[in-house]
Amino acid sequence: MSLTQEERQIMVDFEKEKALRTFDEIAKLKEIGLWNNIANRLYYSAFHAVSALLISSGHSVGTHQGAVVQLNQFYVKTGLISQQEGSFYSQLQALRERADYNCTYYATESDITPRIEETRLFINHVISLIEKHN
Repeated sequence: MSLTQEERQIMVDFEKEKALRTFDEIAKLKEIGLWNNIANRLYYSAFHAVSALLISSGHSVGTHQGAVVQLNQFYVKTGLISQQEGSFYSQLQALRERADYNCTYYATESDITPRIEETRLFINHVISLIEKHN
């Protein structure tokens, strides 16, 4: 399915808004110590930002793994996103899967807290790339 430029911009705006709203949920979850839930929100806030970036460049987002592959192919390999950031995004995905699906894993404050600021910086960088593209 091909999007018009207007439709693409609407989708990009929705994804960016979802990224920021999802990230904002972290503060409330942190207050009550729901670390597995925060792991989920960290990943999904980054995923929606990456989705916005890919859509803004005319790519489609089909799966979570596909988003990782495309981010690496179109942004890490071209140097627009650092290898460290690409690796961080993959680590967030793995952390979210462990927190959501491994019934013996319980994320701790020390597991999660350092990733909050890193995720905020990652999202801001991704959104800045979108704004440069537009």
